[in-house]
Amino acid sequence: MKKFITLLLLLVVGHSFAQIKVEGVVRDSIGNLLELANVIAINQETKALESYGITNDQGRYQLALTKNTTYLVQVSYIGMKTVDEVMAVKESDLAKDFTMQEDNTLDEIQLTYEMPITIKGDTLTYNADSFNKGTERKLEDVLKNLPGVEINVDGQIEVEGKVVNKLMVNGKDFFDGDSKLATKNIPSNAVDKIQVLRNYSEVGQLSGVQNNQDNVAINIKLKEGKENFWFGDVTAGGGVAPSPNDELYLVQPKLFYYSPKYSINIIGDINNIGEVALTGRDIRNFGGGFRRPSSSSGTSINLGDNSLGGLTNLGNAQAIESKLGALNFSYAPNKALDISGFVIYNSNRLKTRQESFVRYTDSDLGIPDEEKVETGREATNQGLAKLSARYKPNVNNQLDYDILGRISNDSEVNNVFSSVVGNTDQLDEAKPFSINQNVNYYYTLNETNIFAFEAQHLLKDEDPFYNARLVNDPTNNDDLPNERDAFDNTAESLGFNRDQFGYNLNQERRVKSNQLDAKLDYYNILNATSNINFTLGAILSNQQFNSNIFQFLDDGSYFDPTANLTDVEGNLLRNENDTEYNFSDIYLGVHYRLKSGKFTFTPGFSLHAYGNKNTQFGKTYEDNFFRVLPDFETLIQFKRSESLTFRYSMQNSFTDVTRLAQGLVLNNYNSIQYGEPELQNALSHNLSLRYFSFNLFNYTNIFAMLNYNKNIDQIRSLTNFDNVIRTSSYFNSNFADESVSASGRIQRTYGKLRASMGVNYNYSKSNQFIQNRRSINESFSQSYSPELRTNFKKAPNVTLRYQYRISNNNQGSNKTKFITNAPSIEFDAYIWNALTARTNYSYTKQSSDVGPSDSYQTWNASLAYRKNRDAKWEYELKASNLLNIDSNINNGSNNISVYSSETFVLPRFVTFRVIYSL
Repeated sequence: MKKFITLLLLLVVGHSFAQIKVEGVVRDSIGNLLELANVIAINQETKALESYGITNDQGRYQLALTKNTTYLVQVSYIGMKTVDEVMAVKESDLAKDFTMQEDNTLDEIQLTYEMPITIKGDTLTYNADSFNKGTERKLEDVLKNLPGVEINVDGQIEVEGKVVNKLMVNGKDFFDGDSKLATKNIPSNAVDKIQVLRNYSEVGQLSGVQNNQDNVAINIKLKEGKENFWFGDVTAGGGVAPSPNDELYLVQPKLFYYSPKYSINIIGDINNIGEVALTGRDIRNFGGGFRRPSSSSGTSINLGDNSLGGLTNLGNAQAIESKLGALNFSYAPNKALDISGFVIYNSNRLKTRQESFVRYTDSDLGIPDEEKVETGREATNQGLAKLSARYKPNVNNQLDYDILGRISNDSEVNNVFSSVVGNTDQLDEAKPFSINQNVNYYYTLNETNIFAFEAQHLLKDEDPFYNARLVNDPTNNDDLPNERDAFDNTAESLGFNRDQFGYNLNQERRVKSNQLDAKLDYYNILNATSNINFTLGAILSNQQFNSNIFQFLDDGSYFDPTANLTDVEGNLLRNENDTEYNFSDIYLGVHYRLKSGKFTFTPGFSLHAYGNKNTQFGKTYEDNFFRVLPDFETLIQFKRSESLTFRYSMQNSFTDVTRLAQGLVLNNYNSIQYGEPELQNALSHNLSLRYFSFNLFNYTNIFAMLNYNKNIDQIRSLTNFDNVIRTSSYFNSNFADESVSASGRIQRTYGKLRASMGVNYNYSKSNQFIQNRRSINESFSQSYSPELRTNFKKAPNVTLRYQYRISNNNQGSNKTKFITNAPSIEFDAYIWNALTARTNYSYTKQSSDVGPSDSYQTWNASLAYRKNRDAKWEYELKASNLLNIDSNINNGSNNISVYSSETFVLPRFVTFRVIYSL
């Protein structure tokens, strides 16, 4: 393998340095330098486009060509006559300038070949076929070929370091812009152009009065012949699992229809081999295009998440059965009205196993080391449905309405064997639902006055249930505390009946949330370079929380414990909650926007009137106050594709009802919490600096980001341990917490070789409160991710990556250091215009100064045959986990412990698939 990689690198580097550089400038007839002129070189022998360039702001272009070859060089620019010139390249670099003449004809520019990349304003357009190699099957394969575009570890599309927040196909929303559903399912052979829309605004009326530099959208333009016809593919396959009683199966229909008036997208997936289109977490994070109107107001209120938060990552399961059905549609009966929506059903069945070891680094805490073996089964059933309507009768009026419904039925059965607590069986169940509605209206009165009204209403009902069965020996109740069963002391303090052969603990919870978030914006355009914005907004929230902890005795009878645990002030704690929490924020914001040369300044502030009230156990706690929250933004636009943005904001954060509730809550058998009804808000200062540059002259893409955050009056927990069982309470800390993060990536293309380097630094200093002691925890992590990738049209391609990460955690005299090394290689080849071979291999090694090194590796491969690129049928043999690795290893540390875990994964699978393309 090493010899192969070395040889391949030598061939690529040799090819790159054997090329001849041709450069010069492009001018018009009176000598003006032309920016964004297109220059392409077509090999006269092969008739293939071999190199392309786009002039920079100084009119300079650059081509990389093969020596001793003749080319047709073509120069084009809007409004100019195309220049064609035959150029013979010898063995030395050339300098060649071009002069263009005006073209007064109305005919469109005729090019022999389409430019791989074109720029028009804020739109960057990639021609997919210019980058495709023949091994692409889905949209994500196409996107990975494009300079400046990345698919991150979460499957999201990133452009210039910004996550794409909207994806469209032929201008129509694809599942409300969810990029992961698109990248995993849209067939690559349907993609003609990829348009990157920078500074994107969904409301054209507001594009000139708002700063949208963080908004990036992608529009996929389909090839001719894909409109008014069904396209897509259907995959069916099977195989034999390691267990003779199990058979592997896979059925994945993915069908699409687009016409000028309507579109239909159908995605189905049934399999038991771990190839999942959407995970449970993806569904939970599926926002459906909803954004809070108050997101930039300076107020943040957390409504909490009381669903099953511990759902397993599907890559960490021993067995997986998944089903997905998704339908997306859009319909435009006329130019003024657009109706769209989607329905998604997702179901997963998982079998999991994990072995772990935890060692507590602070010996003064007296917490024993713990070994655990956890086995579990998860069942998730999730459904989403959304209907949207947009009415835009003219350019001055736009009305939007959206309604999104979400429902789940999730359960998890888990067995934990602990070296400290013994054997424990757990059951988690939840059937939450929510309804989210959104109404927006935008009205342009005249050229200088614009109004925008946005309102969102959320109704959410969550009902998690928890059951834990722990072992118990009732004969040792009178022993010394350190001689009893591990859970006995906690059971005694919580008032449970200890005269049982096992603890059968239960908790019912119900959280109902009702929130209205609305604002009215008025924009006054003062002149061509400035405008002022006034915002009147409100957030009204109501949460009701009920919980009850109870015990079933050995004879099956119900027992309601009487707790004798008291909080830090000596107040008696209860085993139930009945809490109502009301929150209100009425605010007025003012922002001024000024453009001056390369600078855009946006200073502003908002005045807030806050109201907090929670009622529990017949007592009311109330807090009303005013606060001014300033914010500031400066944008420096050096060039069309180079900018620097600085932001500062002050933010007020409010917690959810579960942290205010005084009664005890079982997060699980070894984690118990109780709240504080007089918790105050947390105030934070947030600063960020972002730089990006996309240079098509030398094919260099750079982005960098720096963030600083300081939290004042942060809500912290005071944690006490009894063995490995922790009890936590909440309070506002008088000590500030700080964090700094910096990240960046540079990417450059050298002929057929693309190189990139990503770096990431994170530093945080936080205050920890354990056993009535305060300590300062400092953590620092740094990671480096170099990558080399080839992009040959008719030769095998390889991607080499290396990830190096160092994590340091310091708390007083306790210091830990973890190092991760993770090289990987991907290889793909399109052979004889019929075979597609792919393979990827990765090796991960984790080492530390507190334990032995661990490593694991993965290797997957596939071989597919289709008669030619346009063939309807394709046959594929695919193998995953070829080395039949049992588990993945993960080591790490936190403020009080170091841990290592071994997660068991799917065994080796070999499947045969048949794919039919419409």
